[in-house]
Amino acid sequence: MYDKHILIEDSLHSSDGDRTHASVEVRMPYYRGLGLSMVEGVDLVVDGRPIPADATTFTVRGTTYPITGLAEVLDDRWEMGEPARIDFDAATPLGPGEHTVTAVVRLRISYMPVPGGGRDTKTLTLA
Repeated sequence: MYDKHILIEDSLHSSDGDRTHASVEVRMPYYRGLGLSMVEGVDLVVDGRPIPADATTFTVRGTTYPITGLAEVLDDRWEMGEPARIDFDAATPLGPGEHTVTAVVRLRISYMPVPGGGRDTKTLTLA
């Protein structure tokens, strides 16, 4: 339902000179906010290459968490529509120009018998 709105346009940025450390912003694919312990992960694929979970962090409202540690975060939330920044280390440098990015947000919703979340793929431009 909200899948096409997960990846935020114009949010792909590189934060180092060799372009191996980058970030992208995502939104929650659910109609309400959830505690971060209910976010099972955000999987990224950039130009067909999966980014390992241990090479990513999740930042919401200025607080950064390792993606692999979100299950233990009991005192913070991710609200519907609120951007979260996913920082990642790419195995190869990301050159300027267009890159195909896929984000899969995996959610655990207490009253749903099936896993929640969504998938979005967009072509984003790195300046």
